Amino acid sequence: MTHIRPYLTVFRMRFVLMLQYRAAAVAGFGTQCWWGFIKVMVFAAFFRSSSAHQPMSFTQAVTYVWLGQAFLALLPWLADPEIAQMVASGNIAYERLRPLDTYFFWYARAMAWMIARALPRAAMMFAFACLIVPLLGMGDWRLRLPATPESAALFVSAMAFTVLLSSAIVMFVNLGCVITLSERGVNSLIVPFILVLSGNIVPLPFFPNWMQPLLFAQPFAGLVDIPFRIYFGGLTGWIAFAGIAQMAAWTIVLGFAGHRALGAAMNRLQVQGG
Repeated sequence: MTHIRPYLTVFRMRFVLMLQYRAAAVAGFGTQCWWGFIKVMVFAAFFRSSSAHQPMSFTQAVTYVWLGQAFLALLPWLADPEIAQMVASGNIAYERLRPLDTYFFWYARAMAWMIARALPRAAMMFAFACLIVPLLGMGDWRLRLPATPESAALFVSAMAFTVLLSSAIVMFVNLGCVITLSERGVNSLIVPFILVLSGNIVPLPFFPNWMQPLLFAQPFAGLVDIPFRIYFGGLTGWIAFAGIAQMAAWTIVLGFAGHRALGAAMNRLQVQGG
């Protein structure tokens, strides 16, 4: 417990710090509501114009959209801005002086950064999409509750692993910053993969059938598709457990690889200037 305490402390401090940005949370919530309605309108037009059988119902697609907007801040498409600033200023050299493991220190910071940004927006989005949208006369466009109590419990477990997996991916983005000395290139490179392969733009079940095994097995599916389909009952039973187990496995693999790679990069770190 003594060895874990410093990482829990930095997590708590970063979490409390990020919760202070209330105006940013409200602004992000407003933007995500706007894009949520646009995505729902696209799906409404699609389902009305198509008579073919679809892999998801309109109700499930709408729930998928609102969940995506609620937990948008958990997507690992940006490097930790403070780490990027340290790389740009050269202050990253001080990280080598800490008597802590740099990877787990940054990992705890990344988790706190994402969770603190996501929680207020998710709470506001659930209240808006579940309660206010029906009051506006758009009951078909509301966010439904989990399909069953079992789905709700599995969804909570899946989201916990989503946070762990997303933090592991953020650490690779941070690693790219350290190696390239800039966050711009790595941020631009990772965004298309996150948006497409996670299911954020188009739910993965709408992709061709021959791609489904590959899409389900790749790590980005655990950021959006797997937990959201568990939520509305699209994944149940052993398939849901397999999805959660896969998320845990990818977290371990990426964490191990990221730890080794960051350690090697920090050992070769050179700081110039004076």
